[in-house]
Amino acid sequence: MTIVQGLHHITAVAADPQRNADFYTRVLGLRLVKKTVNQDDPSSYHLYYGDDRGRPGTAMTFFPFPGVPAGRAGRGQPLETRFSVPADAIPAWRSQLEDAGVPVTPGDTDIPMLQFHDPDGLPLALIGDAPSALAADTRGETAIRGFSGMSLASHRPAATARVLTELLDYAESGAGVGGTRFTSVDAPLARHIDLVDGAAPGTPGYGTVHHVAFRVADRPALLERLERLRAWQLPCSGEVDRFYFRSVYFREPGGMLFEIATDDPGFDVDEPLSSLGQSLMLTADHEPMRAAIEAHLPSLETP
Repeated sequence: MTIVQGLHHITAVAADPQRNADFYTRVLGLRLVKKTVNQDDPSSYHLYYGDDRGRPGTAMTFFPFPGVPAGRAGRGQPLETRFSVPADAIPAWRSQLEDAGVPVTPGDTDIPMLQFHDPDGLPLALIGDAPSALAADTRGETAIRGFSGMSLASHRPAATARVLTELLDYAESGAGVGGTRFTSVDAPLARHIDLVDGAAPGTPGYGTVHHVAFRVADRPALLERLERLRAWQLPCSGEVDRFYFRSVYFREPGGMLFEIATDDPGFDVDEPLSSLGQSLMLTADHEPMRAAIEAHLPSLETP
C-alpha cells in the first residue's frame, strides 16, 4: 500500500473573484497558477493559488460564487487553514498584514503563529515552522512555503480520527493548536491536522472551506484508496478526472467532504510554467462553450 502524504490542496468558497485574487496574490504573495472554471458549474471561476509551480501541498483554491450567502466556520467543517513560513519571517508578515489593514492575533502556541481572516472571513494562520530544507522559490525568502496544516471540527470526532489514522495514514501525535494533533509522518510539508472539540455548528457559504484534499503520488495509489473507501462503505464519487489531477471525493462520518488527489499531471499540462494563471484555461469538454463562459464570467484582472 502506498502512503498518503499529507495535504494536496484546500478548496474554499469566496464571494468576489477580484477581491479574492487581490488578497491571495498581493497580500499573501501566492502565485495564481490556474484560472479556470468549476468543472461542475462552468458559469463560475475556479482559482488556484500556490508556490511558483502550484506544487501539491501548496495549492489553495477557491470557488468564487457572487451572491452566495456568508457562511460560518464551525462543527462539521474544516476550520482554519494554516500556511508555513520561516520562523524569522513572522515579524515581517505581521507588519505586512497590518499595513494591508488585516487585523492579526498572535497564536497561543510555542511556535510563532499569526491568526487572521481573509476578506470573506475565512480563518487563516501563518505558522513559523517551515523546514530549513524547504527552500524559497522565486517569490523570496519570507514567502509562504505551502501549508503547515489545518484544523477540523467534526460532528463525530472519534470517527473522523479513525478515518485520519486508518485510511489516510496520519498518526495521533499529542496536543495541537486547539485540539488533538494528527501528523502525516512521510509528508514533506502540509503535515498537520488538529481535530478540535467544542466548536459551534458551522454553516456553508463564503468564508468557509468546501473540501480538503489529501495527496497521493499517482493513479495506481488513488485506485488503492478507492478500493479501501468502498470496503469501508463510505459514500464516494468514484474516480474523477480533474485534468490537473485525478481525484476521489468522499464524505467522512463527521460531516466533512474529503478528497484524495494525485500529484500528476500538474498545472503545466496545458500552459507553460512561465505564464501560469494568465489566461482562462478550459478542459476539452468546456472549450466549445468558451464564448458563452467568458460572456458570463465577471471580469478578473490578475497579476
